[in-house]
Amino acid sequence: MYQKIIIAGNLGRDPEMRYAPSGSPVTSFSVASNRKYTNAEGDLVDETGWFRVSAWNRLGEVCAEYLHKGAKVLVEGRLKLDPSTGGPRIWQDNDGAARASFELTATTVTFLSGKPAENGEVEGEVSEGEEEAIPF
Repeated sequence: MYQKIIIAGNLGRDPEMRYAPSGSPVTSFSVASNRKYTNAEGDLVDETGWFRVSAWNRLGEVCAEYLHKGAKVLVEGRLKLDPSTGGPRIWQDNDGAARASFELTATTVTFLSGKPAENGEVEGEVSEGEEEAIPF
């Protein structure tokens, strides 16, 4: 079977890199994806969905180095399912309210904002396992 999710949005905080017990670098960041539409009553609705992203190895190192809060990204990856529910991770906040979080492991991260290239473009793409230099 095959699974792929694609999200585009803005980083909600600066990436945080740490090392797994195996020594592999892993970078975590959150992405907010916005959707605006007009509902049946004619009201403008603004929805924001939050996703927790983990990027491993070289991809994680590059994300930690070049991404920052507010940066625009397009992330491709796979959903990390909660083993007990088969869906998003369910947890309780400090007030005891039930919460759910969508978590994904990135396979490709495309930088949609950042350091401009000579031609004015601000895009760059890095995939899991890729060893090439960043294109900007």
